[in-house]
Amino acid sequence: MTEQPKSGPLAGLRVVEMVGLGPGPFAGMLLADMGADVLAIDRPGGVSINLSHDICRRGKRFVELDVKSGAGRAVALDHIADADVLIEGNRPGVMERLGLGPEDCLARNPRLVYGRMTGWGQEGPLAQAAGHDLNYIALAGALHPMGAADAPPPVPLNLVGDYGGGAMFLAFGVLAAVFEAQRSGRGQVVDAAMVDGASLMMAMFHSLQASGWWQTERGANFLDGGAHFYGCYACADGQYVSVGAIEAPFMAVLVDRAGLPHIWLERHMDRAAWPVLKAELTAIFATRTQAEWCEILEGSDACFAPVLPFWEAHRHPHAVARKAFIRRQGVIEPAPAPRFSRSIPDLARHRAATGE
Repeated sequence: MTEQPKSGPLAGLRVVEMVGLGPGPFAGMLLADMGADVLAIDRPGGVSINLSHDICRRGKRFVELDVKSGAGRAVALDHIADADVLIEGNRPGVMERLGLGPEDCLARNPRLVYGRMTGWGQEGPLAQAAGHDLNYIALAGALHPMGAADAPPPVPLNLVGDYGGGAMFLAFGVLAAVFEAQRSGRGQVVDAAMVDGASLMMAMFHSLQASGWWQTERGANFLDGGAHFYGCYACADGQYVSVGAIEAPFMAVLVDRAGLPHIWLERHMDRAAWPVLKAELTAIFATRTQAEWCEILEGSDACFAPVLPFWEAHRHPHAVARKAFIRRQGVIEPAPAPRFSRSIPDLARHRAATGE
């Protein structure tokens, strides 16, 4: 079967992805979703986690190569010679030892953007140390403000480091370098470190702290669960709802619709009152089910939403209206994002198999 040309804003961009785990494949998926032709070079036998449905493989072409062999390395270099971008997620020095480091690849393709995804970065005292998302966001200062004051910081899945500070910054970095290469005719290395990305994502909190708006105690601020107007509450049926009525006009809507006393608006930013108001709001939300609170608050300016399991989020009317999820091969997947008015990616592309 002849492969149809891809659509989307990145149609025509050629990417080689060295298959790994976590942020690298996700960054490759982001590029493929937007129309890039992503050829993923898989190792024999695949990676250590062999998922029966791996959404991060969608839209890519795959080839199995033993790049430790001379023949496999030569084939990889042939593909890289025709690519605009290479992305890899190995520890510093691994690609160099394979003969596929930046010098080797740029010698074959001087316009190549060589994207490198690591936790600690390509240099520094921790560059060769093992780590995972939790470690990177801990060192970046992103983990410390999370959670209650009387407990260790919670584990926020692996969204902040792997995907927010990692894959997103890798995709952003390589596209910025591609834009520059179109003008200069020269490629370069993009060093995307999760610890750097997570640190940068804390820019607003550095601003708040420098401006005297942030308390150093965990759980004492308006965005860390300290305030009654920004948090999650249990309902009568054991389900949860989220409230984010930071601004006074939004809190006024919550007060009116929930039947709260208007004195609350006078104490909105009174930190001393927050614990009492939070306890009262906890008791109030426990009097109705999640569905009942949705009837009262959803769609209003109360800054409200039900807390949905991710496997049920596709059923919400807003997700349905926006076609925020797609079904492929019987599996529900998040649709590509963001949206484009004209360069619309093709959502119907199949998920390729290894070696296809």
